[in-house]
Amino acid sequence: MHLTSDLEAYLSLTKLVRPARTLLKLTLLLLVLASPLLAQDWFRISTGIGQEKPRIAVPDFVPKAASDQSHAALFANVVRDDLAFSGVIDLASPSFYPQKTLSQPGELTMLDWSQPPVNANFVAFGNLAESSAEVAIFAWMFDVRNPSTQAVIGKVYRGASTDDNVRKFAHQFADEIIGKILPGASIASTRIAFIRGATGAKEVWVMDYDGANQHKLTSLGSVALTPHWSPDASRIAFTCFQPVSKVVSAQICMYSFDLGKLVSFARFRGTNTSPTWSPDGSQVMFSSSMQGNPALYVSDASGNRPKRLTFASNGADTSPAWNPKTGQTVVFVSDRGGVPQLYMMNADGTDTRKIDLPDMGYVIDPAWSPNGQLIAFSWRRPSGNYDIYIMDVVSHQLREITRDAGRNERPSWAPDGRHIVFESTRSGTRQIWTMLADGSQPHQLTTSGHNESPNWSSR
Repeated sequence: MHLTSDLEAYLSLTKLVRPARTLLKLTLLLLVLASPLLAQDWFRISTGIGQEKPRIAVPDFVPKAASDQSHAALFANVVRDDLAFSGVIDLASPSFYPQKTLSQPGELTMLDWSQPPVNANFVAFGNLAESSAEVAIFAWMFDVRNPSTQAVIGKVYRGASTDDNVRKFAHQFADEIIGKILPGASIASTRIAFIRGATGAKEVWVMDYDGANQHKLTSLGSVALTPHWSPDASRIAFTCFQPVSKVVSAQICMYSFDLGKLVSFARFRGTNTSPTWSPDGSQVMFSSSMQGNPALYVSDASGNRPKRLTFASNGADTSPAWNPKTGQTVVFVSDRGGVPQLYMMNADGTDTRKIDLPDMGYVIDPAWSPNGQLIAFSWRRPSGNYDIYIMDVVSHQLREITRDAGRNERPSWAPDGRHIVFESTRSGTRQIWTMLADGSQPHQLTTSGHNESPNWSSR
């Protein structure tokens, strides 16, 4: 709806109406037209999406020698991709850039970048030199609308001359840039854990946040499910299948990056699934049928001293998600009422209450935003498809962010609170995708095999 054109049409119809009546109707019309905008304020405030973005130019990094060209181009392209993906920056098109080389601060003419057609607020640039043993990248960012000649960022990155290292340094530089503009919004150095494989052979894999550097983490030769990063990103808890008293059943497994291998977690009778971490990393909450119907339990980080938290007389409780901001509240899924629905409780298991939604259907996979204000979940309403929704925790206002593009499940928030990773069948097979939290800019990360259950690291 276009506010200006609607008002013009309205005014043209009321020229002969008494001024007082016209003013009253105009006021009512403004309220009606503005209400959809006001209804979305909760979403914009909670995610930061839709706010004004600074404009940044990133010219090609200049190679010291012709043989350095490949890594210079890789570095600049990864930085540009990271900034464009961030959701908080407007990346100026390279087609508008000045033709002259910019490789070091002495070559910078600020008016070339701050005025049309570039119209940038900042420019990030540099040069790259390498030998067979080492790559050295000199990178700067300047505020071209500030008369000061002091660099906002001045960094040197050195390391082995490999594609992976160049990509890593590019992610770090992008994080530096985003961190200067909006502290806490950088995610370029984060990773995503996921499950790859078909029935009977599923392993935990890890990749960079942009889908690069995909590699297998476990070699269980069986089935792994639901990976979940620890808050310090040093461990991943996941569901595995292990023998207990000569019976193979679903258990909680733990992978340590510090040790580079699986570490012990206590084994229990029955089915044990869906591990999640407390915000301080000291506890793990999971679903277990060790005493009957699947209920929620909490233990220390090694599975010791499990304590039962939920006691529904029928149905199963699963998929807990801890409020990462307060640590005081948990949202989970239960079919105690007949179909899977969202419930909330205190972290000690008290004050359990159902979250009422405006429609029926199956609700699964809750995930709490980093600021503790929003919950993303997958919901299959009676009309059909599993789609991802976001709910404001206080008001219970909803926003649907995928719609009828395959089956969309397992949302997980990036630590910036602006991006979500999820699994989807929209491309024909089950793959991992990311998007901004408003559903825009969907981007496919995996393309081969069967991939599911993504989880975004906090750092």
